[in-house]
Amino acid sequence: MKMSVKKLATAVGTSVALMASGQAAAEIKIGVAGPMTGPVAQYGDMQFAGTRMAIERINAQGGVMGEELVAVEMDDACDPKQAVTVANRMVNEGVKFVVGHLCSSSTQPASDIYYDEGILMVTPAATSPAITERGYDTVFRTIGLDSMQGPAAANYIAAQGPERVAIVHDKQQYGEGIATAVRDTLEDKGVDIAMFEGITAGDKDFSSLVTKIKQADVDYVYYGGYHPELGLILRQARQANVDATFMGPEGVGNDGITSIAGEAAEGLLVTLPPAFDQKAENQELAEAFAEKGEDPSGPFVLTSYAAVQVIADGIEMAESTDPFEVADALRSGTFETPIGTITYDEDGDMESFEFVVYEWHADGSKTVAK
Repeated sequence: MKMSVKKLATAVGTSVALMASGQAAAEIKIGVAGPMTGPVAQYGDMQFAGTRMAIERINAQGGVMGEELVAVEMDDACDPKQAVTVANRMVNEGVKFVVGHLCSSSTQPASDIYYDEGILMVTPAATSPAITERGYDTVFRTIGLDSMQGPAAANYIAAQGPERVAIVHDKQQYGEGIATAVRDTLEDKGVDIAMFEGITAGDKDFSSLVTKIKQADVDYVYYGGYHPELGLILRQARQANVDATFMGPEGVGNDGITSIAGEAAEGLLVTLPPAFDQKAENQELAEAFAEKGEDPSGPFVLTSYAAVQVIADGIEMAESTDPFEVADALRSGTFETPIGTITYDEDGDMESFEFVVYEWHADGSKTVAK
């Protein structure tokens, strides 16, 4: 067990204070850290919707070991510095379990703090392999890795027989990481990479990039990053008569890409988790979301639900709220969730996870790509 004298004294002091006030420790705090504001707040909406539903339904069934789950929600805006502030606030709130963070660039620095403070974290969205490569035994995911998603995208592109491919990324941990995975897989398959170039997140004018793409005469453009930039790139590329097929990861797959790109979003290829909300066994849960006026189809809704569920099931299995004992339970257990059966490897990654290639349409709908 990793508990400093200072932490032990704090824990004992808290228990004494509770006994002195006659108040029983009848709740388990679940921290939820993700973007409520900022350019990718849509993804945060998915995360918070999923965690709230899971907490509500678990509590309705009697809670966890007879204790109620209580959400402690905080906004990191998918900003690494703000994520560190949020992580420290979670520590001060006495949170032992966190669902989050969402963006890889925020998750990594926050996870350093959680690990140092003995807090168990399950990210439902951060896909960078680096997060779980450091041997942190209290860090888990309910999402696949870029090392799974990148090859899924690259294998699809390679199967189409392209002559030349351009790869663009936003220079951030998530975007550049998955773009690199796509490039490496395509190179292994003998596909000519015409360009591998970074843009700056937040930029609005991509005319010089579009010119380079046009001059490169490519069949496909793969973009690693989020929808605000790709939406603009798509629109500006189509205005310049670039007819290459564009593709991106789950970070671009939401309604925002349609509102930004408009008709230019038609035909965009996106790798996403499977449509968990469409599975027969999840129909009652999907209806519960619908009754609240919420959409369960977003890529991070049910992965967030599953993150709460594995924490709750891990506590029950360990018969303890000690994060290290729960971590041991997660590595040794098998968990049935709305995203399927979860088993973990030693790094805290799921033993298997599938990414599906979808074709996006200008009306915001998507279909499985052929």
